[in-house]
Amino acid sequence: MEKVELKFLRITYSHTHAGAYALILSELHGDRRLPIIIGGVEAQAIAIQVENIRPARPLTHDLFKNFCDQFGIHLREVVINDLVEGIFHAKLVLEQEGNLVEVDARSSDAIALALRFQCPIHTFEFILAAAGLRMEEGEEETPPAATKQEGPAEKKNLRTASPEELRQMLDEALEAEDYEGASKLRDELKRREGTN
Repeated sequence: MEKVELKFLRITYSHTHAGAYALILSELHGDRRLPIIIGGVEAQAIAIQVENIRPARPLTHDLFKNFCDQFGIHLREVVINDLVEGIFHAKLVLEQEGNLVEVDARSSDAIALALRFQCPIHTFEFILAAAGLRMEEGEEETPPAATKQEGPAEKKNLRTASPEELRQMLDEALEAEDYEGASKLRDELKRREGTN
């Protein structure tokens, strides 16, 4: 299967899940984004590394890296390798003395470790095709939208909106950087296309 390299882009608040965050990964050589919904603790573990904060004692991901460093284990890559009922699955590809081992991991833990080890993050084309969102040129420079009570995906009932209304709402969600809402709209459009 064809692998696609990703890079960490940012973490944003989830517009539709209270207390949740959207981890946004960006296609390294392309314009698609992969939003992954994670909890507050997971977001904090990633943010601590991104913001270069050094806690007084090692946190779990730091402990794992220290352990690997002591025993000559290298994290070669992280692969987001499956998407099952909206849940992303990942694996760590570890190497010790030339032997490769793959270990299952939650996607949030895998990304937290990839950032600490500074190793590549990959996924497969079928996952990006199913869950990726295509960004318009120059969209990264758009400032985040003001805080609001509901995202574009909640303005109308997805089941009763016309395909044209859904596409309009999808454009609004992407413009507002509501990746989770955009994902729901994209899924509804795909569902309808599959039934026609």
